[in-house]
Amino acid sequence: MSAHIMVFDSGIGGTTVLEHIQQSIPHAQYSYFMDNALLPYGAQSQQTIINRLSALIYFIEQHALNVDLIVIACNTASTSALSAVRQITTIPIVGVVPAIKPAAQITKSKHIALLATPATVSSSYTDTLINEHATNSKVSLYSSVALVALAEQFFFTQSLDSNKLHSELARLNIDSSVDVLVLGCTHFPIFAEQISQYFHGKVTLLDSGAAIAKRVSYLLKHSEPMVVDKADTKKPLQYYATARVSSNKLAVKLVTLIDPTQFEKS
Repeated sequence: MSAHIMVFDSGIGGTTVLEHIQQSIPHAQYSYFMDNALLPYGAQSQQTIINRLSALIYFIEQHALNVDLIVIACNTASTSALSAVRQITTIPIVGVVPAIKPAAQITKSKHIALLATPATVSSSYTDTLINEHATNSKVSLYSSVALVALAEQFFFTQSLDSNKLHSELARLNIDSSVDVLVLGCTHFPIFAEQISQYFHGKVTLLDSGAAIAKRVSYLLKHSEPMVVDKADTKKPLQYYATARVSSNKLAVKLVTLIDPTQFEKS
């Protein structure tokens, strides 16, 4: 059978990563799971995110979804909880982290910036990435929760409030010497074109979508029994959500995540 890949995010942002993976592995089976009941993850505590990802693993097992690989397409969840969740499942998990390393490699001004959620910006993992890969550059950190909500609205309605986008970018006041901006939230590439226009094309935008797709392809090629079989009948992409989605754009199955730790005896 073809590999079943589940892409997970707090909202619709992970579809930017999903698109890269689908282009790289078109014959795989896909599910997309959004925990939009707790959107945005950038406003949640680390323990809350760990609990929700634990509940995701429980959901997959309880419903026998036969997931071969999970992509945590959320920078906040990956930097906060990836290592903890890997300890409770044998399913391979690929996380997404801010593209600090490639940004530091291509900057000419030696000043790069990370635009992400507050949780990603303040995480120790982000500090480690900067200390390991950007010692030759100045790294400025900017956080926004408002951009997540704008991206969600834009995806579902195809209508973007440019005034709100420009107002939020103006509030962030990204330093004029920055020539590479890392989009450290998978929601932000949804309006990368509009962000680029705001900076008049003078700032290079980087995200991790292509790198994640490359990593997933590598794992599928070097793991058994995950085999991408072109002869399989391809099932439609299944969307799951933990809260109602006000859109006719997607056929979404509404589900409840249950933290398995609540069953443990005290």
